[in-house]
Amino acid sequence: MGWRRVWWHRGNHTRNYSHNVMSGKWEGTGKCYLPTTQPPKLFLSLHKSTSSAHSLLVSLFIGIESIIQLIIQMAQEVVIPVDEVLLGEEIDHVRLITLNRPRQLNVISSKVVSLLAEYLEKWEKDNKAELVIIKGTGRAFSAGGDLKMFYDGRKSKDSCLEVVYRMYWLCYHIHTYKKTQVALVHGISMGGGASLMVPMKFSVVTEKTVFSTPEASIGFHTDCGFSYIHSHLPGHLGEFLALTGARLNGKELVAAGLATHFVPFEKLPELEKRLISLNSGDKNAVKSAIEEFSVEVQLDADSVLNKKSIIDECFSKDTVAEIIKSFEAEASKEGNGWIGAILKGLKRSSPTGLKITLRSIREGRKQTLPESLKKEFRLTMNILRTSISEDVYEGIRALTIDKDNAPKWEPPSLDKVDEEKVDLVFQPFKEDLELQIPEREESRWHGKYETTPYATSKVIA
Repeated sequence: MGWRRVWWHRGNHTRNYSHNVMSGKWEGTGKCYLPTTQPPKLFLSLHKSTSSAHSLLVSLFIGIESIIQLIIQMAQEVVIPVDEVLLGEEIDHVRLITLNRPRQLNVISSKVVSLLAEYLEKWEKDNKAELVIIKGTGRAFSAGGDLKMFYDGRKSKDSCLEVVYRMYWLCYHIHTYKKTQVALVHGISMGGGASLMVPMKFSVVTEKTVFSTPEASIGFHTDCGFSYIHSHLPGHLGEFLALTGARLNGKELVAAGLATHFVPFEKLPELEKRLISLNSGDKNAVKSAIEEFSVEVQLDADSVLNKKSIIDECFSKDTVAEIIKSFEAEASKEGNGWIGAILKGLKRSSPTGLKITLRSIREGRKQTLPESLKKEFRLTMNILRTSISEDVYEGIRALTIDKDNAPKWEPPSLDKVDEEKVDLVFQPFKEDLELQIPEREESRWHGKYETTPYATSKVIA
């Protein structure tokens, strides 16, 4: 199959290894590649001390053993780079991205965003690259944005502006990518993490997949393109998912059109090998390969997707308050016990976050993807700047910092949220301070953060 090339990153260091899968030979640039000009010191010292055949054999053995130890050390660093946030591999015509922060549930940091953008641009322009596969290590695909990063930057003006800009800009390019993409999704896939799954040409989920967009519950809003995605789901399922943060399993994701295939978890490694051996980005060939492992989806009887009529009835209302009132009425009816826990979570969510999220989803129905992403950029920056409320930081504190799950929202109720203030966070920025999404195909990778006024001077949108 040729050469398998691996990039991985620790801090500011990048190491580049190539592995010839036919010969088994590794070649590397970085501080850990095997030295070729000097034999092990122990070998030299023994060789100089005696000329007897027996001593020579002993020294040869020790020298070979030292070399083997060095090879093992190098292989361990290449194969198990446990502290690298993202791995990028080139395997002939296949490109493989691995999200690699398992202890943090593969949350998306500024480094992850930068590397993703770098790889995807490079590979889209590389004629040899045909198929891009993305997966996560550990028990999660990706739990979304790094909330601690946002919380730690709360006292510094626009500390997270760059990562927000880069992520939303990247979301557009993921949606419109020119090469065939496959997401292999097991475990948690939430918020921004799901933006690396849903837009792909092929998104493969398992019985262990858990999807959610819970941002409104912590005083934020449904972002990373989901104000567009959710608004285009059947009926009012999008409002339901965005406002309640309700979870969907793998079967439900396929049934709702948020994933393309369901593959049993135990078969996922075999599917990955099959796609790599396919060595092609031909969409029909990739689809056929996935279908060798996929199974038909049968929703469980108690699936929330079987409650479509109730969801559409309640979540079609004009306001959050009317939605909650309608949902309460349905909860009192026999057989609707499933509503209780969801309704409780909805009522405990940030009133400001709920109002912003509902309006954003409703606007998404009339917007293009670029328009939705630009809107989301404004909303995110205004929320992080606490333009009308500090709820987002209070929500993060209660969920991930103090973990008391007892946020104190301000304002504390829906009726106290000023509609004029909500209007403010939706107002456009000056044109050059908006998210810059290229309109012409020949310049589709233009509009990067470093070309904006944000990167060259301190500005306020």
